[in-house]
Amino acid sequence: MTERDRVTVNGPRGPVNNGEGHQYVFYGVGADWMIRKGVESLRITFEDRMRLADRFVPPVGYRLAADRLEEPGSVVLLEALPGSGRRAAAIMLLHGVGEDGKADDEGIRFEELPGTVDTDDIPLAPGKGDRFLLDLSGITDEEKYAKAQRRLAVHRSQVQEAGAHMVAVLPSDMEHALAPDLEPHTVALERPRGLAVVTRYLRMDRMPFRSTDLGSADLQHLCDRAPMWELARLAVLVRAARDSGRFGADFAGWLDQAIHALTDRAGEVGRQVGEVRTAPDRALLLAAAVFEESRADTVYEAWHGLMRTVGHEEEATTELARTDFGSRLATLGIERDPDGRLRFGRLAYADAVRTYFWANFPGVRDDLKDWIGHAAGLRGLTIDDQVNVVVRFGERALAVERPDHLFDLVMHWADRATGASCDPRAVAALELGLSHERFGGWFRKRIYDCATSGTLSNGLARVLTAACVQNLGATHPDQAVVRLHYLAVRKGEAAREAGEALLDLAGRDRRLYRLLIDRLRHWTRRDPRGAEPHLRLLTELLRSDRAPEPPPWPDLFLGWETVFSQPPAESWSPLVSSWLNAVAGDSTRQMALDVLAGATRGRTAALHRLYIIAYDWARPARHPSRAAVAALFWQHIDHAQYARTESTERAGAGPRTTDEAR
Repeated sequence: MTERDRVTVNGPRGPVNNGEGHQYVFYGVGADWMIRKGVESLRITFEDRMRLADRFVPPVGYRLAADRLEEPGSVVLLEALPGSGRRAAAIMLLHGVGEDGKADDEGIRFEELPGTVDTDDIPLAPGKGDRFLLDLSGITDEEKYAKAQRRLAVHRSQVQEAGAHMVAVLPSDMEHALAPDLEPHTVALERPRGLAVVTRYLRMDRMPFRSTDLGSADLQHLCDRAPMWELARLAVLVRAARDSGRFGADFAGWLDQAIHALTDRAGEVGRQVGEVRTAPDRALLLAAAVFEESRADTVYEAWHGLMRTVGHEEEATTELARTDFGSRLATLGIERDPDGRLRFGRLAYADAVRTYFWANFPGVRDDLKDWIGHAAGLRGLTIDDQVNVVVRFGERALAVERPDHLFDLVMHWADRATGASCDPRAVAALELGLSHERFGGWFRKRIYDCATSGTLSNGLARVLTAACVQNLGATHPDQAVVRLHYLAVRKGEAAREAGEALLDLAGRDRRLYRLLIDRLRHWTRRDPRGAEPHLRLLTELLRSDRAPEPPPWPDLFLGWETVFSQPPAESWSPLVSSWLNAVAGDSTRQMALDVLAGATRGRTAALHRLYIIAYDWARPARHPSRAAVAALFWQHIDHAQYARTESTERAGAGPRTTDEAR
């Protein structure tokens, strides 16, 4: 159970193809890079929620909240102190609704809702059984909290009417500002036993220990006072100490190292920096911390790059007359392993060094950003090394409330990308920002602003597309649709790729499919002169191989109606032919023939065009089975034409439509 666990919906597909359709891999880093780098992510798929459930220790009050949430249409508001595991409790409450916490691919939405109004606010439109998390715990301003409560009230009404479920995490120390009508829905949670949390994590990591191994006073102090995320980190550090092979072979030694890493590292770093007075040595300490596990030559190059960036003058003597690199490393407690990679001798020391420098040298943060912008691309760095560097910089930038530094680097790297691939550093940086508990909304807005801006490089467009597919498509799918739409209606190959990603995302979810149809129809009508890119996307979306199963006929009718009312008619052929093929292969789809003909609204020119498309489709002699489908389609066309003629005769001859005039 950890405060930093996040929630996700509909399974992040990333580079994994989860069914029919295309697969898009935008960069050379696996989708699990955030897990491998120890970064908490917004994404919790069904499998990830099961993993959290294995480690979860219910807090006091959890059973009451679970009982209240079980009823369809229920809303539960959680009151708890920071560090009590309130967010993890909210996730587990939603996960446990029903018998087994149904998987996302069973059509149940599992989404986190934005706590504030986003730029592209989209109606919630919940369905029966859907589950929503609303985390308001980061709000500290009463005015913002009042707005959030009004938004919560709207969501509550929609959830209750639809038979869905919602859990909201309320901010602490603002109980006095809670609206009276929300009080009956609140449940107070109390912190679970810290030792139980640590024990659960260690057991799930298959750590060999006895209950007596957990009796130290230092551990008891942590368990009594530390927040849940810190206890989860303690277990991670114990595992890291074991896996490193550098801290003995017994559990007691690993645990001791982990406790010291949590409690003593900040003071140790402070003392060391106080003793290291020269700029070169301090720069080397920081460079080694940021580039830990990289090769010594790469760290050496990064070190000199940092000194140039901060304006340190090179020593007048030749390098042979100075203290050699190895001696400097040894003095600073930095080790070189047999593979030539550098690391600190003490567990988690590099992280403490980075934390110290960003917290205590605010005047050089801009320089550090510029340094990382160049140094993260040094030769000798693998993609894994680059992602390591990006994550380490990004964590520190966000910790000191400088999300703009991270996004500046996203644009810097993306704009300089060559070819059709994404820069992995830019994608990693953007996904890190999107996954941040506090600044995720800030990054979503920046993506929106970029997608709707006048100019955008192909490199940045590809990075934004990748982030929408691999992050927002899982955590905020509606917002991913909006941003991909803006990216897809631009010109160029990057826009085409965004369009493919958009159509693929919408085709995997009936609700998103309907949302995109409505959105494209709206933009086609809103801007007739600029309708072409929207109409092109709509025409492609309405093909048979893009439609969910079973086909949503009312939505298809509305979409086809829009397409058939717009020129050019030549673009209809692939769309109509795809559905004729579908009917020929599956007789249960014959409804498409009636809906296609009806969507013309009886316009003579449109019906003639459908007749010609069917004739050309059925003409090849090697497909005699097509003749029956075409004949049936022609009957529907004739019926639509007859109904139009009969209606016109009853109403009196009116002016010809634009289609008929042509």
